[in-house]
Amino acid sequence: MSAGRILVTGADLAPQALALLEGFEMVYAGKTPSADDITALCGRHDPVAIIVRYNGVGEAAMAAAPSLKVIAKHGSGTDTIDKAAAARRGIQVLAAAGANAAAVAEQALALLLACAKSVVTLDARMRAGHWDKATHKGVELEGRTVGVVGLGAIGQRLARMAHAMDMRVLGHDPYAQDVPAFIERVDLDTLWRESHAISLHCPLTADNTKLLDARVLAACRPGVTVVNTARGGLIDEAALLAAVRSGHVAGAGLDSFAVEPMGADHPFLAEPRIVLSPHIGGVTADAYVKMGLAAARNVLGVLRG
Repeated sequence: MSAGRILVTGADLAPQALALLEGFEMVYAGKTPSADDITALCGRHDPVAIIVRYNGVGEAAMAAAPSLKVIAKHGSGTDTIDKAAAARRGIQVLAAAGANAAAVAEQALALLLACAKSVVTLDARMRAGHWDKATHKGVELEGRTVGVVGLGAIGQRLARMAHAMDMRVLGHDPYAQDVPAFIERVDLDTLWRESHAISLHCPLTADNTKLLDARVLAACRPGVTVVNTARGGLIDEAALLAAVRSGHVAGAGLDSFAVEPMGADHPFLAEPRIVLSPHIGGVTADAYVKMGLAAARNVLGVLRG
């Protein structure tokens, strides 16, 4: 007899996670479920738990599932879940904290290096028949300063990699504890002013939406590089594009966007100094397993006490 149904807002879950959830009936929403799809599935199956891979879970979906006890994110960011509605209904919301830290931090470093070394531009130039050795000058990161906003598992891992490259590391996070000594904790104004590169690793909240706006970007060091593998809503995209086009921002490496998937007419697509990836920082074979296991354990921790 089934222990209850678990809705996965995606098409699959790692076999290792499914092994932990043996006895539950699994329901999958598919690769690109809409909010209405998720609500309809909640109404049809009344799950005891939801594992959130794609899209989010709003109050309508919760209302349609009276047996729902826990919503577990298959990843670290819970901003797509209506936590206030969940709290009112006594539904626990849990994240797979740290499960994708290595994957996302590596993606942030890859985007930073791609910008500093003009990887994408030089690749395109060579394929077009050019050999720019006599004219190109890259950027050396050794001795330069990186500002890390958000010092959770991902931010601290990126900071360690930057420190190993002999970069100075500034960090800002009013909530972080046990921060390594090589990270200089500073206020945001200092971080904006002194950083050659800025990497965002904080959750998106009502208080920090469009954290990097025109005013903040103007306060940054000329020639700064911006990297975002957190949430697209942290950046005022129009302001960033203007700053890149003016040259005040030398380049940006972005893995997340205000609206996803990005539209075919998005102006970032025509700007060669912005390196893009489709929010896949946490999507590796290893992270897929680690996030699935963490989400499954979070579900079991609530359902089995």
